[in-house]
Amino acid sequence: MSGKIKSRSAANADSISGNVSCDERILRDCHQMYIDPDSGLITIAQSVGVTLLPPRKKITVMLMGNHSAGKSSFINWYVEEHIQRTGVAIETQGFSFVTSGRKRESLTGNATLHLYPHFKPLQEFKGVSEYLSTEICTSRQKRFSLVTFVDTPGLVDGDMKYPFDVDQAILWLGELCDLILVFFDPMGQALCKRTLNIVEKLNEKQGDRLRFYLSKADEAGGESDRQRVMMQIVQELCKRPGLNKCGFDMPTIYVPNPNKPSRCVNQIEEVCRTIEKTINQTVQNTLNSLEKDCNLITETATETLNNDRQVSIENRRSRFKGCLLGMLGFTVPLLLLVTLVLGSLSKEILELMLGNSGIEALTLYVVPAVKAFESLSGEVQLYSCAGLVLLSFIFILLARFSFRTKPTFSGKEKRQLQEKLEYVQEVVKTKKKNLYEEYLRQSVGDQDMN
Repeated sequence: MSGKIKSRSAANADSISGNVSCDERILRDCHQMYIDPDSGLITIAQSVGVTLLPPRKKITVMLMGNHSAGKSSFINWYVEEHIQRTGVAIETQGFSFVTSGRKRESLTGNATLHLYPHFKPLQEFKGVSEYLSTEICTSRQKRFSLVTFVDTPGLVDGDMKYPFDVDQAILWLGELCDLILVFFDPMGQALCKRTLNIVEKLNEKQGDRLRFYLSKADEAGGESDRQRVMMQIVQELCKRPGLNKCGFDMPTIYVPNPNKPSRCVNQIEEVCRTIEKTINQTVQNTLNSLEKDCNLITETATETLNNDRQVSIENRRSRFKGCLLGMLGFTVPLLLLVTLVLGSLSKEILELMLGNSGIEALTLYVVPAVKAFESLSGEVQLYSCAGLVLLSFIFILLARFSFRTKPTFSGKEKRQLQEKLEYVQEVVKTKKKNLYEEYLRQSVGDQDMN
């Protein structure tokens, strides 16, 4: 089993290594080690009663902010393709997933949920399914092959009616995303209360994933105007108890336009570095989770085999006890029957059947018991026989209960479980070690790997 699986995995790795980055291949290999129908960790874990979830092959980055904050424009800039429609008059109405693939394609709500099964609970939010879409493009710019963007509806205050509970939907999505980018537009909508309320709630559980940016910074006027807007936003955020952080950071970003040069400091590359760090951390977390899951499977499988071995020992003891009690149960009535038969035979017949030595043994052991029994009154003899029969019945009943054994693995099942255990220990852990070394080699030299 192990050798065949190992060679197939190696072949798969070789076939894709030339087309994808190291991080992408590591995440794909880890994902494949979980979902393989024959030898995947999920299948192996289920056989020992453990439930595992496969790691994702990409990180999920959610962009949120007020109306016309530049979320869609940033996605177009990052992928270097015009994927998302932009403009003040054209605002994202629902949730749009943007990911890389083999060909340009647009998917509707049902297809989106089929592509991302872990987002299927979104169906529970009334009206959301009709406002889900996915844009697939072939771009491999920057680290887009490892990123799925979630473009959220622009948030506004007042009487704006959404076709679904946008606040709760964003909060739910925030729990599944690896990174949440909050864009504040300096053109009058930055202090949108709806945006601030959602950010405050997200910060309660996903504070480490939140990043804040002043988008469209080149449209905020001069440097003094930008500083004033940033101060207003930071002050408003710090009024919220959960967001009152020391050293609040809000880089200024905007989509560069060669036809419209600006002196404003553009820190848009900082967003790319943040995404890069999240990818690196995800790769490390995936490899660490792989090792933990392997250890969990190993411990559970070993414990299962040990428990099965202990149950087998207990079953043997139960069978031995049952046999012993059964023998006692049948011995009592058998002795009574023998005594009755022998007592009814004449001495000549007994000598003919048993011989002189048999008669002497019978006289030595049986005759005293018979004389003692005959010395009792008829009523006592009746009670004694009834007691012996009852005792025999109790022994037989105890023997029947003792023969009740617990189920154990067959020899074939134990061999299969042992093979799975060896596969996890020898193949999967070795693969994980190689992947970790390959990942580290991107940053450190070979001399530091020893």
